[in-house]
Amino acid sequence: MSQLDTAHRPRRPFALLGSELALVFRRRRTWAMLGALALVPVLIAIAVRLTTDPSDRGPAFLGDITNNGLFVAFTALTVSIPLFLPLTVGVVSGDTVAGEANHGTIRYLLVAPTGRLRFIVVKYVGAVAFSLAATLLVVLVGAAIGALLFPIGPITLLSGTQVDGWSYAGRAVLLALYVTLSMLGLSAIGLFASTLLDQLPQLDWLHPFLFSHLWLGFGDLLRDPIAFDSFGQNALLQLGYVAVFGALAYGRFATKDVLS
Repeated sequence: MSQLDTAHRPRRPFALLGSELALVFRRRRTWAMLGALALVPVLIAIAVRLTTDPSDRGPAFLGDITNNGLFVAFTALTVSIPLFLPLTVGVVSGDTVAGEANHGTIRYLLVAPTGRLRFIVVKYVGAVAFSLAATLLVVLVGAAIGALLFPIGPITLLSGTQVDGWSYAGRAVLLALYVTLSMLGLSAIGLFASTLLDQLPQLDWLHPFLFSHLWLGFGDLLRDPIAFDSFGQNALLQLGYVAVFGALAYGRFATKDVLS
């Protein structure tokens, strides 16, 4: 029996992670939330197309859309990050551990040689993977619907420099990574809340220390040269939340009797 276990052990390192990712992305609720997020750039593009006078540039970002449809992706991220993305990420991360408990599967997962730390890490990675997928979806749908409804061409960055479409595509990937980075702290808080299996007390933070404080800093990626100051500050802020709430999630989960 031990020889069989040893033979199978090398093939198991990513088995739990693969199972978690499959679980996250085959849920109907996940696809419903992704579909709702995909509607954000579509509705923005249609609204601008139907209501904006071609001779009038309109408000910030909206006027840029009429001149170049690729800006739909940037505008959709700006609209989504205050509410829609945090809402969906919060739902997914908040159900990581609690969902297993509600379905009665958590004890079976922990009876296997999984380990509670590994279990928590895998659940967190699954939530982050959803954040990345959701952000990339907004960017890709925004670029696609923008190219369909508006002219496209060289992109004028916020600093006034023009870049070609491929350069902008690279920056769009950076935008998606920045927003995903911004969701790391929220995912950790959701993971911690999920281990409580009840209500999480509200916390009041000073504004500079809020995990959402630098969410809109991704605009610096559309300047020339690219300013990475907010990226680095946001990374430190989010990693602080990951460290604190990840430790709290593991500490809470490691001492909770879920096998009885």
